[in-house]
Amino acid sequence: MFDCICSLAGLLVLWPVLFLIAAAIYIDDPHGCPFFIQRRVGKDGKIFTMYKFRTMIKDAEAMKPGMKALNEMDGPVFKVTNDPRITKIGGFLRKTGLDELPQLYNVLKGDMSFVGPRPPLPEEVACYTEYQKRRLKVLPGLTCTWQIMPQRNDIAFHDWVEMDLDYIKNRCFLLDLKIILRTPLAMLHKGGR
Repeated sequence: MFDCICSLAGLLVLWPVLFLIAAAIYIDDPHGCPFFIQRRVGKDGKIFTMYKFRTMIKDAEAMKPGMKALNEMDGPVFKVTNDPRITKIGGFLRKTGLDELPQLYNVLKGDMSFVGPRPPLPEEVACYTEYQKRRLKVLPGLTCTWQIMPQRNDIAFHDWVEMDLDYIKNRCFLLDLKIILRTPLAMLHKGGR
């Protein structure tokens, strides 16, 4: 109920911001849709469509296989600090976490929760061990323990998984509230890639 009420309220309050961000993305790079739509893996391995603001040039996903050598993360996750596919506005949106705002719609739909492990890509899950698949026992979240950590992109994938499993084991409303309240501070710190 918390997720449903807060996501609906967030969408109603933030629609002017969402509109302005979408317009800025289109002005910066009019060659594609302002939204990035991608298949992700949710609770119990269910595939769902996740929404984000587009932060990269059109067809950036097609360039990814040729960039594998630039990957700075361990495990199945792919991240590059100065990714050449990122647009000017996209860099700002990623660093502040504003690119994630359309996921409020995913929370409203019930695909995601406000707090939970971040939703992985199907190709990432294909590389998971049985132990790592335990991350999929709960709804994925808009934010999580990993996301509010300083220098989060320097955290090894193994430690990321341990944080998620620790969250799943100890989750409660007060822990969720603590993570939610710390998320805007993490966004202002601009620690994303």
